Amino acid sequence: MTSANTANTDAAGPAATGDGSGPLLRVRDLTVTFAGRRPAPWRRPATTVAVNGVDLDIAPGETLGLVGESGSGKSTTARAVLRLLRPDRGTIEAAGFRVDGFGRRVPAGYRRAVQAVFQDPLGSLDPTKVIGDIVAEPLAVHVGLRGPERDGRVAELLEQVGLGAQHARRYPYELSGGQRQRVSIARALAPEPRLIILDEPVSALDVSVQSQVVNLLEDVRERTGVGYLFVAHDLAVVRHACDRIAVMYRGRVVEEGPADRICERPAHPYTEELLAAVPDPDPARQRLQRQRRRELAAATAAPAPNTAPAPAAGGCPFAPRCPHRMPVCTDTFPDRTSLPGGGRVACHLYDAPVTTPEEVR
Repeated sequence: MTSANTANTDAAGPAATGDGSGPLLRVRDLTVTFAGRRPAPWRRPATTVAVNGVDLDIAPGETLGLVGESGSGKSTTARAVLRLLRPDRGTIEAAGFRVDGFGRRVPAGYRRAVQAVFQDPLGSLDPTKVIGDIVAEPLAVHVGLRGPERDGRVAELLEQVGLGAQHARRYPYELSGGQRQRVSIARALAPEPRLIILDEPVSALDVSVQSQVVNLLEDVRERTGVGYLFVAHDLAVVRHACDRIAVMYRGRVVEEGPADRICERPAHPYTEELLAAVPDPDPARQRLQRQRRRELAAATAAPAPNTAPAPAAGGCPFAPRCPHRMPVCTDTFPDRTSLPGGGRVACHLYDAPVTTPEEVR
């Protein structure tokens, strides 16, 4: 058993993806299912498909935003990349490692190359340790620093995220939410990773603190060249933080492309709904958003002829809510179609040979 695991781990090492010149993250056909309750003691438990055939790419130094409402599968996708759960199907290549090929033991090199920052910084920081020891731990484990050299590196990391030397002697409960998240970022940066998974990193913070943390992440990326997978539900935050956006709904990626194109010219009806729900300080845009929300609500409530109330297993999961649903939507999940301005959309509205979305609507 030991030799098999060792061989499996070696096969999943950096050599598995070539010379490292390709994408920083490459996910293909990722599928994750969870077992549910048994309907009866003698029956098999029902299964829930949390992630269904997801494809993602991140180039070195790039930020990809993964957005969607609660239950869309975005955090499950991030946890699969981090190897916190085992996918049922698909390939994951991250920072030169074949993640889906790992055995029971994850290589230390992968843990150093791929780090994470989670939503609740207080829950992810050891409350019994001072900040200096928390940031120093990955330096000792992954880099092997000890003594004054380690302490000097801790001071540099705290300064890099906008904290002073005095914070190193404090406990997590003595800091504000924004300061704790800065500590989480400093800890993630300690082993000099190539990719950081940011799972809702600002959703638990005040709006003013959110902008500070997002600006900090951008500064860190410019200085270090690290890439981000930015998981969030707020398109307003993701637009300013990310180069590209992938929109998920019920385990599927329904649209992806450059952040500006998606936010200015959304192609998928679900992306339109997400954007219509984003608060905007401009009164004129508020009126437009209210009007758009009313139109979407009215179209969704109106019965659509010749359509089933719920999609089949292979159909589009958004079909019951879509104001443009057609009979084919309930039977077949659409192929991804390239869009002007970059990116792709999975929607039957774009199957016809047209040049603009308005022509099919």
